[in-house]
Amino acid sequence: PGDQMERAAQSKTEEVLAQGGAVEEAQVAADAVQLEHSYIGHLGKAIEPAIRPLGYDWKMGIALITSFAAREVFVGTMATIYSVGEEFEEGDTLKERLRDERDPTTGALVYNFASGCSLLVFYVYAMQCMATFAVMRRETQSWKWPVIQMIYMGILAYITAWGVFQWLS
Repeated sequence: PGDQMERAAQSKTEEVLAQGGAVEEAQVAADAVQLEHSYIGHLGKAIEPAIRPLGYDWKMGIALITSFAAREVFVGTMATIYSVGEEFEEGDTLKERLRDERDPTTGALVYNFASGCSLLVFYVYAMQCMATFAVMRRETQSWKWPVIQMIYMGILAYITAWGVFQWLS
């Protein structure tokens, strides 16, 4: 939005260089900050208060939104998010990055057994994808039932995912 991304990147670059970091390190940090200040980053941050009780952070929120296109897009989105602004070392995998991710405010692991189970349960009950919505719209010749299904299944998915996260954490 506007020049927020560029200003945030410039600020982060100056901060890293002032702390004695290398130019490459400053560029990596700037790239990560740009993602956070992009439109999708703002959207993820906006929904984070609603998804935090499920054990999700803003990055998972972005992946939840994009996965409405298709479930498998979730993994691709997470891989993209975690590859932006960071250099992969030989043998470094998405699984390892997620396992080591920590909440910046609490220092607790973001992706743990409870949040993983919560995510699985969420996807069991949430409406499948955009194609499901479109087919239901075409078959019923109405917007009523696809919208009811999306709302009902979304609420059911949220409540059950919240229950699983609370129970396991």
